[in-house]
Amino acid sequence: MSPIRLAIVGLGKIARDQHLPALAATPGIELVAVASRNAALDGVAHFATLAELLASGEAIDAVALCTPPQGRRELAEMALRAGKHVILEKPPGATVSELAPLVAAAQETGRTLFATWHSRFAPAVEPARAFLAEAAPRAVTITWKEDVRVWHPGQRWIWEPGGLGVFDPGINALSILTRILPLPVFVTGADLAFPANCASPIAATLDLADAGGLAVHADLDFLQTGPQTWDIAVETDRGTLVLSKGGALLSLDGQPLDLPPEAEYASIYAHFVQLVAEGRSDVDLAPLQLVADAFLLARRTIVAPFHD
Repeated sequence: MSPIRLAIVGLGKIARDQHLPALAATPGIELVAVASRNAALDGVAHFATLAELLASGEAIDAVALCTPPQGRRELAEMALRAGKHVILEKPPGATVSELAPLVAAAQETGRTLFATWHSRFAPAVEPARAFLAEAAPRAVTITWKEDVRVWHPGQRWIWEPGGLGVFDPGINALSILTRILPLPVFVTGADLAFPANCASPIAATLDLADAGGLAVHADLDFLQTGPQTWDIAVETDRGTLVLSKGGALLSLDGQPLDLPPEAEYASIYAHFVQLVAEGRSDVDLAPLQLVADAFLLARRTIVAPFHD
């Protein structure tokens, strides 16, 4: 089978840091074009916009949308209607309701739509899921704190409506949570802190539960300095399971467990190749729904303005 010919739309930090190396390491797919107003790659066909790329006749089979979530729905719709498979960076959109029409469009056109949650491909996630299928969880604590100035320097879109603010990293924790727990969870309360000059929160605390009464507490912060913290601790009847460093490490009662090496984005592309081969889509909206529910239930406070 010939490799999937992929175009990246939006050649920003995440595309350069993660997508390009993963593509180079994944059999069955190759980068043949870039659509970006502000960046290009030597030796790769370049276009300013997706519309320009599709109108050009350049031979592509799929697109990876690495643009900010605002406006991504229109790009995905355009690509699907042009007969292209689509990868959506996380979060898959700026709203929950805009995704159902895209799923329908993928079904109508017979194309694959893949809403990626890269943290679900961290090496600790599937072992944790298997453990929790046998061990009864009693409580979950999420501590997800990072420095926005390090990971999103100068990216003003993240503070605009639909940019998610601290939920841009926080949704990674929620994507792991919804993958590893045996039962679905729902939001029971939230506190969101909005900088005076921003439309998205810079910090958040969430309380969640499942139908069995499991309590989940999440503490999210976008102003962490020094060491970054991406931990999920699950107290169970068989000990405390901790996924740390975003799921790169796993321990039980403080004892490290053996894991395969990290390969989140390479695993995303390997999964996409398989989805295309099988004619399937993969669009799980549970993490984005939890964020939307947090905004619905939240108590809001205004804090000091944020400046890069």
